[in-house]
Amino acid sequence: MAALVAMVLSSCSVTRFIPEGEYMLDKVGIISDSASFKTLPFDGYIRQHPNSKWFNLFKVPMLPYALSSTDSTKRINRFLWRIGEAPVLEDTVQTARCKRDIEGAVRTLGYLDAKVSVERTYHKHKVDVRYRIDPKTRYTVGLLEREYRDEASDSILASSEPQSLLSQGMDYDLNVLDAERSRINTMMVNNGYYRFNREFIRYEADTTEVPLQAWVRLIVEPYRTITTHSPHLQYRIGTVNFDFSNSTTRIRKSVLDRSNYLFENDLYREHNVQDTYAALGSLDAILSSSIQFKPDAADSTLLHTTISVTTNKPNSINAELEGTNSAGDLGAAVAVSYQNRNLFHGSEVFGIKLRGAFEAIKGLDGYDDQNYLEFSAEASLKFPDFLFPFLSRNFRRLSKATSEVSLMYDSQNRPEFHRRVLSGTWRYRWTGRNPRMHNRIDLLDLNYVYMPWISQTFKKDYLDNPNSRNAILRYNYENLFIMKLGYNFSYSTMGAGATSTYGTNAYSVRFGVETAGNLLEGVSTLTHARKNEDGHYKVFNIAFAQYAKVDFDWAKSFKIDDRNSIALHFGLGVAVPYGNSNILPYEKRYFSGGANSVRGWTVRGLGPGKFKGSDGRIDFINQTGDMKLDMNVEYRTHLFWKIDGAVFVDAGNVWTLRDYEDQPGGQFGFDTCWRQMAVAYGIGFRMNFDYFVLRLDGGMKAVNPAYDDARRHYPIIHPKFGRDFAFHFAVGLPF
Repeated sequence: MAALVAMVLSSCSVTRFIPEGEYMLDKVGIISDSASFKTLPFDGYIRQHPNSKWFNLFKVPMLPYALSSTDSTKRINRFLWRIGEAPVLEDTVQTARCKRDIEGAVRTLGYLDAKVSVERTYHKHKVDVRYRIDPKTRYTVGLLEREYRDEASDSILASSEPQSLLSQGMDYDLNVLDAERSRINTMMVNNGYYRFNREFIRYEADTTEVPLQAWVRLIVEPYRTITTHSPHLQYRIGTVNFDFSNSTTRIRKSVLDRSNYLFENDLYREHNVQDTYAALGSLDAILSSSIQFKPDAADSTLLHTTISVTTNKPNSINAELEGTNSAGDLGAAVAVSYQNRNLFHGSEVFGIKLRGAFEAIKGLDGYDDQNYLEFSAEASLKFPDFLFPFLSRNFRRLSKATSEVSLMYDSQNRPEFHRRVLSGTWRYRWTGRNPRMHNRIDLLDLNYVYMPWISQTFKKDYLDNPNSRNAILRYNYENLFIMKLGYNFSYSTMGAGATSTYGTNAYSVRFGVETAGNLLEGVSTLTHARKNEDGHYKVFNIAFAQYAKVDFDWAKSFKIDDRNSIALHFGLGVAVPYGNSNILPYEKRYFSGGANSVRGWTVRGLGPGKFKGSDGRIDFINQTGDMKLDMNVEYRTHLFWKIDGAVFVDAGNVWTLRDYEDQPGGQFGFDTCWRQMAVAYGIGFRMNFDYFVLRLDGGMKAVNPAYDDARRHYPIIHPKFGRDFAFHFAVGLPF
């Protein structure tokens, strides 16, 4: 495809669109006369860029324009101009402005004698433009003085000097000087100086006294208006009142007090104002809030505070209708949900969701009913506080936490079996001062799985037949009880939008750990409970699951330019069954393949290890493991309009930690795992709508550990599209 595009482009010419005496901008760059001077930070000052390239190689967006003619009366030409990209002609005015901006930015860093020149290289109707930086020698701060012209605040200013960003002998960097202004301003407004701002801080500098040195004086002016000067005053918070005049419902005062960080007689602190906005904004019952300050008539340094609150509509009802296609089996699902955002007038969120699904299943022989029917009901209640004894009020304020309880019942009727699931959760979520850092504790998570009926055909073929008996399959078609405790941590520098990894140097880290069955085993041991014939303790006449699980996930993107970036991903998970369990529950096992893993394989189509399935009806059970490794690299580029592209390489697999008879070749070994790494490569297209992404990825197997012969083990050399290609449709980026 790339070769074809290159051939077409080489046969087309945009010369007819370039006026006489002008040139198409082919390349733009910045170079430096000093090897130690880095030019990358100045790329953002370039005003004109050449025509865009797909994957930074081919100018495909310009192709429609190149296929047209200059005749504007023809409709086809106007259409091609509209969908194509016109050749970018060098604008000498923009080039001159860019030269000036780069020179100014370099001098801002302390290279006061820096010079920037423009070099042009012409070839036919094209021009390459390079901005050459000669930075000269960097100035330093030879003498640093501070002058506080306001006697009322000079003591607090002097006390903050140990935290100053300025020092004698430092580089004369105007960015650092500006950051010091911001630091002083932040310190002042967080210590009662309500009317203070950056405009009261200025610098005087002299670079003529000593060569390559600057004499710098930092000056803090007194409070001034157009006509008067006066000392900076410290303000205190007066009365604090909430105004609900624009609201349709009320919120309990105790909840509002917990969200308020402005207390009577405290110094005014700007960060308390922002914390109050953030805390009120986190309450689901509140739509918006506004904080106003009014000086007291008798004491102007006392700020009476009014917090105006507008509440959300308390009730909402939503309905969803979806169509499903599971390997050609068509179905439909409908869901209805109700939510109350202020159940007890404390911004508690109560929700109920009912869902029903139907699917017509075909191709199953020996089963009476050929349809799948599911019904589920879920109720949840979220409190805007950390509801736990012995926690200090201050911690509860700073944690910005929620407490959640939920209960769900799910009923599934399949031709092979009927399954009932009852689950309940008691969970906490919280963040600290850093909103990018999230914590979650599942204090209690209960799952009860009941199998009221299994068809005789399914039992005969898979559960009771000694020739096809499968331990993992049997375990997951028995009644099961899981009682787990878990903790999850995540930190991300990515923005709120779904597309935040495009063109940014962002990263995310996620870590999770959970254990199940330890408390139940401890109680069983202390009470001398009896074990069943398999040596397992039971609760409610069910052998409970016991395991430990740890997951780690890391993703990072590297910006190349405004249209291109590289994203890396590493994921590792390990789960160990022990004590009362020999096998992990199916829901806790790992699988590989699919849209967010090794994309040359379908979901649950890879592993464990070099295991090769033989029965497609139960391979989804066998192709799971106790350990998973994913490694991905993806080159992302913007193509045109809202279409983005990507090329990727994925590697990984799943393994078992024990040598299960039903999964030969699946056990992990340090000496064998590297030979069992699956590798895939592919290309993807994404519809980027800012806050969500529709993704189409096509992956091709490159190394397939399931086979020994070279033609199938290394399909990168011997590819077969029908055998080695997998297509994926998904919402959101893979990592």
